[in-house]
Amino acid sequence: MAARFFHCMGASRCWTRRLALAGLLSLLSGCTSLGYYWQSVSGHLELMRAARPVEAWLADSQTSAELKAQLELAQRIRSFASVSLHLPDNLSYRRYAAIDRPAVVWNVVAAEELSLEPKTWCFPVAGCVSYRGYFSQGDTQAEADRLQQQGLEVGVFPVPAYSTLGWLNWAGGDPLLSSFIGYNEDDLARLLFHELAHQLVYVRDDTMFNESFATAVERIGIRQWRASQGRSAESDDAPLLYARRSEFRSLVAQLRRLLSEIYTLFQSGAIDRQQALNSKREAMQEFRLRYQALRGRWLQALETQGSSLAAPDARLASYDRWVQATNNATLAAMANYDELAPGFERLFEREHGQWLRFYDAVRALSRMPKQRRREALE
Repeated sequence: MAARFFHCMGASRCWTRRLALAGLLSLLSGCTSLGYYWQSVSGHLELMRAARPVEAWLADSQTSAELKAQLELAQRIRSFASVSLHLPDNLSYRRYAAIDRPAVVWNVVAAEELSLEPKTWCFPVAGCVSYRGYFSQGDTQAEADRLQQQGLEVGVFPVPAYSTLGWLNWAGGDPLLSSFIGYNEDDLARLLFHELAHQLVYVRDDTMFNESFATAVERIGIRQWRASQGRSAESDDAPLLYARRSEFRSLVAQLRRLLSEIYTLFQSGAIDRQQALNSKREAMQEFRLRYQALRGRWLQALETQGSSLAAPDARLASYDRWVQATNNATLAAMANYDELAPGFERLFEREHGQWLRFYDAVRALSRMPKQRRREALE
């Protein structure tokens, strides 16, 4: 499912955006859990019933002026995605559904106590994915509790949008939803570009490849969208946000490397379990201390510059929440969305910024064995 982790730290509504609906796709392949199957299918059918064509909402006198403006914006972005970015031109995001909750689904990720490899759930059609999504927050928490009782570390994230990978366009496609229609222009464009990219290329059993590709499309796409609207390729606060994001990613990368070394030593038998747990706890404590120091420098810089992003702002709050919840599961989830994205962006440049050539190159990578395509991107 979705978390947009992902281009994301430092952007509002940052990384909780994605879902390839594994439970729904299991309808096509048989399902090992009747309860999970039922909540997935019934939840999506509820959305389909609630969705109406955008034109109908625009013609409805009961539709607020604010919603009409956002729906019209979404349709302009949707058309730009197909015409300029060569993303699929189909029924997805041509309809809108109002839902009575802030997230459409909630996503659960999990990992072992001494491993950065995420737990996966596998389906014959969709392949293996490193998350599990629920339409009910209560069901999500029940699953999280069950996984924690098994000794796993768990992350739970609200998800405002998900993709059915274009497989249900015959039934109306993925709708615009009230959980994200109020996003600002840039965030709305990023979300639509990302989700449509999933419909273009999807590789079984490789969440990192899929999410990093879609993240690269949204990053490049938003720059082109802004230029098409007569705006600078980046927002005024982009340099500050990118610098902040880069520093944070570097900090997280240091933590991942250190934990990876600890877990490798444990798996090789060089240290015992208790030694590994002690080293892990120290690494986590050091990470949080370094983050507090980094956060302090950000605040000092904001005060010095008199920036409009003065703290406490929503972006800093998103960092704070993520650091507080950091564990193996959240680290694994973040890597899925970020780790290979720079490689895809370099590939776009290698193909001279031509979208169709870029997509062909991505498809060629997708046909390689998993490790080979990862090495090529890294």
